[in-house]
Amino acid sequence: MSTPTPAGTNAVGVPGPLVAADWVAGRLGQEGLVLFDASVGARRGGAPHIPGARPFDLDGDLSDHTSTVPHTMPGTQELTEALRDLGVHDTDTVVVYDAQGVYSSARAWWMLRAMGFDRAAVLDGGLPAWTAAGHPVDDGPAAYDGPRGTFTARPRPGLIVDADTVAAALADPDAAVLDARTRERYAGTAPEPRPGLRGGHMPGSVSLPFGELQDDGGRMRPADELRTALKEAAGDRERLYFSCGSGVTACVLALGATLAGYDRLAVYDGSWSEWGLPSERPVATGEGDSP
Repeated sequence: MSTPTPAGTNAVGVPGPLVAADWVAGRLGQEGLVLFDASVGARRGGAPHIPGARPFDLDGDLSDHTSTVPHTMPGTQELTEALRDLGVHDTDTVVVYDAQGVYSSARAWWMLRAMGFDRAAVLDGGLPAWTAAGHPVDDGPAAYDGPRGTFTARPRPGLIVDADTVAAALADPDAAVLDARTRERYAGTAPEPRPGLRGGHMPGSVSLPFGELQDDGGRMRPADELRTALKEAAGDRERLYFSCGSGVTACVLALGATLAGYDRLAVYDGSWSEWGLPSERPVATGEGDSP
């Protein structure tokens, strides 16, 4: 006679940091699998959503609202409590998706990694890939009203970094700082969407828009193509730092680099929302230099 699986005991293992819609569909509702909708902006709250998805609210409890810049990583205790409230156990497996494809879901995945939780993956292509495959959705917002979980954050220093660390990386010949914003924002020829920010980029950083790591359907490119794109941007440098507008799409680059086999990676939490503020931190315009 088989022994029942206790609540909160994982019965699912992800094959890597990226999973396909059919993989999730075949395990939907399985004990130990937690599905999060991490959509932001107009799609915040996840309506419609994949059945059973819970809200990973990057515009709400899962960012630090005491910070002066958006989408800042919460403190260790705050994140622990938020994920316990969402019913996450240390033994669970988490799959995160968003309504745009692979966008804000990568931020949620990187946050979990930075807090010592490796049993997490991003749904490749997000909700669009899910619906294109003919899988069902529920109307209304994602929600959770079940029991609290046992998740405990165990921070890994160095995966989320500050402006001073990035400034040092810009001066390090063995490191590369890659900017996930559009090339026009990087060059300073397009306005920043957030008021009060200077246009341009960090001197010495390299432009690599996050969309260039994805195909036309919003799925991540194959590992060999990701490695080629990252090598074209970073050259032979293997220590990579990622920045964007507010620390969200920088994590798409981190996901791509992980899939490509890089392992010395960090995300600049404040990103351009911090660096671009009026200050003594240097800003350059134009297309920048080659690696």
